[in-house]
Amino acid sequence: MTTPESTHENGRPADTADAAHVVNIAEKLAGFTEQWTPHRIARVNDYEVKIAKIQGEFIWHTHEETDELFLVVSGTLRIRLRAGDVVLNPGEIYVVPRGVEHCPQADGETAILMFEPAGTANTGGEVSDRTREPVDA
Repeated sequence: MTTPESTHENGRPADTADAAHVVNIAEKLAGFTEQWTPHRIARVNDYEVKIAKIQGEFIWHTHEETDELFLVVSGTLRIRLRAGDVVLNPGEIYVVPRGVEHCPQADGETAILMFEPAGTANTGGEVSDRTREPVDA
């Protein structure tokens, strides 16, 4: 018997696999071409998993309330920091600590995955032509 503690909010048993909720990152990335627009692919508690295609330089910005995790799916990401750059290749992650000013940059098209609290603005406290609300992928 399924108890309320062992069910998801959608009513399915918590231990039931659901192929409809499997996310294929490569397929999601193939579904759009625009750059610098975060696409929401999953939610984990109060966090969102987002993907984006990027090329060129973003803006310098800070997230005062949260860390920001970057995972490179393809390409090369340079995260410019005032203390020195961090370069990430496919399969590598870096967490920018809260309050640290940073500027993502990619010389060629790069696909990234980000993990951050829901509602986190992509440009932190800055507002620019690069500020985008995430869209569902």
